[in-house]
Formats: sequence, structure tokens, C-alpha cells
Amino acid sequence: MMSAPVAVVLAAGKSTRMKSETPKVLHKVCGRLMIDYVLDAARAAGAEKLVVVVGHRADLVRNALKHHSDVVFAEQTEQKGTGHAVLMCESALADHKGATLILAGDTPLLQGSSLKALLDARQNDNAACVVGTASTQNNDGLGRIVRNAAGEFERIVEQKDATPEQRKITEINTGCYAFSTPLLLSSLKEIRPNNVQAEYYLTDCPRILMDQGHRVIATCSLTLEEALGVNTRVQLAEVRSSIQASILKTHMLAGVTVEDPMSTSIDFGVQIGQDTLIRPFTVLDGPDLRIGSQCIIGPHAHLKGPAVIPDGSR
Repeated sequence: MMSAPVAVVLAAGKSTRMKSETPKVLHKVCGRLMIDYVLDAARAAGAEKLVVVVGHRADLVRNALKHHSDVVFAEQTEQKGTGHAVLMCESALADHKGATLILAGDTPLLQGSSLKALLDARQNDNAACVVGTASTQNNDGLGRIVRNAAGEFERIVEQKDATPEQRKITEINTGCYAFSTPLLLSSLKEIRPNNVQAEYYLTDCPRILMDQGHRVIATCSLTLEEALGVNTRVQLAEVRSSIQASILKTHMLAGVTVEDPMSTSIDFGVQIGQDTLIRPFTVLDGPDLRIGSQCIIGPHAHLKGPAVIPDGSR
């Protein structure tokens, strides 16, 4: 029996473009750490061990995630690229014979079903690696998926290293991978910093495995929205808008009336009973805010958890 997948979550980067002293993955989206959404997606895909790669302000990230019993840490003390970051997980992965998911900690829109599709594709095709891709015309700054004449995966080319022709490719690398763990570790030791950035690219591993005769495939199993990494506060707001819409929809489908979703803010994890009415300009902040049934909240109400609002409250 194959062992359960492991997930490696890259969270060592700085918040340079966020213009923040706080590590990027610790910025909150709807009252919850950005990286927590990624960890949940990995768990939903079946991962039972989560290896978080820390670096910039590692102590803050460790402290923020220390309550997760399934999380272990690896530290990247020097920023030498994504391949180098994953190599720092070698001791945590050494005894694992199953699959390893590799994810970015700044992609809170990831869905467990999409990651499960990557794992299933790897198993069904007996592949050493599956590269998760998406299609977009807005491909600026993203790694391109190069395929051969038969449409099979050939390699990933980063934009800085791409030719003008390759830059026209609309299939992009999402940064999500499913690897055979032993083959991942062996390929990591073969990568070299032969690129404009002089970094160790994880994206070189699929090509190395192919050159060794292993099967590598690329599958468009993720949406572009899922793959959206948060690098700026503009993107943080875009991601929040998507997650907030999902939270509001869930409450409304469960029997809560939200009069004006555009002027309502509800954090992740807030509980609201049936037939409660949320009036405009209401802000419900978690954690542990529980609102009963048949309440009227607002307009212009700001409630903060932890708190319990009894049934029938106004």
C-alpha cells in the first residue's frame, strides 16, 4: 500500500513587493492566515504530513503554525531558489516512498480537488512528476510550458530565460507539482544555477527526470484563479474578494439572508444560524463568533469573536 502523500509548502520568501515586514504567508485573508488555506487544500487532497519551508522571519512563521500537529518545518537560510528550498526538506522526505505535492504558501485559492487530480494523474500514468498548469493570455512573468510536436510535455521555461517565441505560449506553470518522492530528491541534486538569476530552479527537475528516462506529464488541472500567487497588496485584495464571495455564498445557501453582499464582511469560521438577517454595512470578525438563528444584525454593526449571540437577538 502506498503511503499517504506529503506536501511541501514554500513559505521562505520575503514580502518585498508587499512592502511589509510581516512574512507574506502570514498576511490575513478574511481573518485567516494566507498559508492556512494552502494547508487545508493539501489536507483535502490527502496529505497527512505538511513540510513548511521557512526562511525570512522564520520564527514568526513557526510560531504562527505551531498548533498544527501535522506540520513540520525545514529552513532555507539563504535564498537560492525554489529547487534549493525543496532540497532543504531532504531529511523530512528521506524515508517517504509515496508522492510529494509541492505548493506555494501564497496561493490561498488552491482547491483540494485540483491537487487530488494531480496526485491521481501521477498514479494513473505511473509518472515521476506531474506539472500542474493553467491557460491564460495574461502570462507576463510566468513560466511557460513547452510541448513537443506531439503535444507532450518538454520543459518549463521561466520568462527571464524564454525566447520571444516562447513568451507567446499561453499555457503556464502554476507552481503546483506532484512528484515521486525518491525521484524528486535524486533530481534535486542534479540541478545547477545555469540561468539569468543564478538560482536553483525546481522547474529543472522535470527535465532532468525525463533525460533519465522517467515519465513526466503536464496537466491543466488547475484554474488560473487557483494559481494566483499573492505578491502585492493589490493581489491580496483580489484574493480576499474571491474568498469573501465564497463565504457569503455558503452562508446564504445555509439559510442566512445577506441583504447587501457588497457592503458586508464576514470572516472565515464565523457561524450564523438559519433565518438570521445580516443588514448592510455589517462586519463580523472571527475567530469563534457564533450568531444564533432568527437574529437581525445591523445595519452598521461590528461584532468581534470570541462571542456568542443568542437566538432572536437584534
